[in-house]
Amino acid sequence: MPLNKKKLLASMVLVAVLSFSGVAYASFERGDDGQEVLDIQKRLAALSYKVTALDGSFGPETETAVKKFQLDRGLEADGIVGPATFRALMNKEMPVNRSNTAIRKMIRAGYRMLGVPYVFGGSSPSYGFDCSGFVRYCAAQAGLYLPRMADEQLNFGKRVSIQQLRPGDLLFFETYEPGASHCGIYLGNGRFIHAGSSSGVVVAPAFTGYWGARYYGACRIF
Repeated sequence: MPLNKKKLLASMVLVAVLSFSGVAYASFERGDDGQEVLDIQKRLAALSYKVTALDGSFGPETETAVKKFQLDRGLEADGIVGPATFRALMNKEMPVNRSNTAIRKMIRAGYRMLGVPYVFGGSSPSYGFDCSGFVRYCAAQAGLYLPRMADEQLNFGKRVSIQQLRPGDLLFFETYEPGASHCGIYLGNGRFIHAGSSSGVVVAPAFTGYWGARYYGACRIF
């Protein structure tokens, strides 16, 4: 193989490795969860930007606060905490390799589907989702193709206890039949996102009320 082609191939491989390993700088945006998001929220609140829910969940309120901060600092007001915004806000450099890229892609896909109606057998944004169709769609956006049914998805992953849960794990509930008959994606802080038969795609409490009484188990797919 000619030398220039070898160099080109090597460069392409390097780009692919960096992309999939998350070596490039990360960003924080709507749909993210965790301690670092909580630190961002606390810093925004300390600077008098409106963040009433200091919960580690990057939702609409946090996004709006970030946009206002960016406007005040002459940054692009996209609501995303990238390296420049992170540096201006936190007075330090953006961390690298901060989280599992696939999990973040899956959760972001879920947030983009908020409000999509419930349709039994549905598995696409244009048609609608049922619970397992929604989970399967979101996982596919992160490059993982799950089985179609809720009980099959539970058996696909590694079982985890409530104490072991982390964002991106799948939660399962016993509803209209024995065993795992409903599912969603855990977001952290006791919340999950799912396609409910009476609500469509929403974020809901996982361990209290209706769903808490029907919790069945969880698995990890990433």
